Amino acid sequence: MLSVSDEKPIRTISSREVYRNPWCRVREDVIERSVTPDGGGERGIYGVMDKEPACIVIPLERSEDGEFVWLVRQYRYTVGDTYYELPQGGWETADVDTEELARGELAEETGLRAERMTPLTDLWIAYGAMRQIHHVFLAEGLSEGETARDPEEHDMTVHRVAVKEFEAMLLDGRVMDNCTAAAWGVYRVWRDRQGSGA
Repeated sequence: MLSVSDEKPIRTISSREVYRNPWCRVREDVIERSVTPDGGGERGIYGVMDKEPACIVIPLERSEDGEFVWLVRQYRYTVGDTYYELPQGGWETADVDTEELARGELAEETGLRAERMTPLTDLWIAYGAMRQIHHVFLAEGLSEGETARDPEEHDMTVHRVAVKEFEAMLLDGRVMDNCTAAAWGVYRVWRDRQGSGA
């Protein structure tokens, strides 16, 4: 089994917040890297964005017609383009029930309600520069309802896509969200283990 060492190769000397808004905080840490056996090291600056926990939901539907996943499509300002992705988001608060958050984001973005929500795992999002945990849920037993999107989601559309097509989208550039790809990979591992009893 893999283990994480208690030895930390980077030590925080000081930390200061340089920016804050309702969705995130940015801090700049003075750090020291351990580069020699006697503990001596060089100092540097590490910029970190802190965000509250979020969730990503895999809305999966099985029917006589096959297996389908529900995606949203929206414009992402930071990269200047529009992509498909799994429903995801957060409520900008640290104290939140993760299943309630997942159910809420699913309903807000897609209008879908789920009979069953299965927690699959937790993943760090882009932890080279950001501190935010992503709770991954599988949503099943879906029924349709009304959405309640945030103003910045005004262009969002919802799409029911065959799983085979969705997996092609992961390779042809229509899905470029790493969180969507990671969540689907986790689901595939989880599903295979359910079948094998591992």
